[in-house]
Amino acid sequence: MECEFPTVNTNPDEFKAIFESVKTIAVPGLSPDEAKDSHRVAKYLQKQGYKIIPIYPKEETILGEKVYRSLEEVEEQIDMVDMFRKPAVADAIVDAIAKRGDVKVLWLQKGIVNNEAAARAEAMGIKVVQNRCTMVEHRGIFG
Repeated sequence: MECEFPTVNTNPDEFKAIFESVKTIAVPGLSPDEAKDSHRVAKYLQKQGYKIIPIYPKEETILGEKVYRSLEEVEEQIDMVDMFRKPAVADAIVDAIAKRGDVKVLWLQKGIVNNEAAARAEAMGIKVVQNRCTMVEHRGIFG
């Protein structure tokens, strides 16, 4: 598998403003397994006061929150999508974001890059971060 270098990426100087503007974070790929990165990161963000919306194919609740099967099922406002899925899934995520019209930030976690999907999201006015961890960046800014 060839790794893609992120050519579409929001400037890290904007991360603080992103975290301060976001209240609700949907997490596609949020595992119920406490040992998985998606679980640890989402739990950290939840402890920082963010509302977490798990997107996962199984389970009824994760981290005490109702689990949805897709972004389309979520009725409440979503400010950020923090994706823990394979890079190819970003295409479908961007399609779902386009239909919603409320997402301000698409964050692809460490190791995840899809420049085509990122460019599409950016063209819709969405901030895009690729190949970075929300927990690491948040801790680096807010301690």
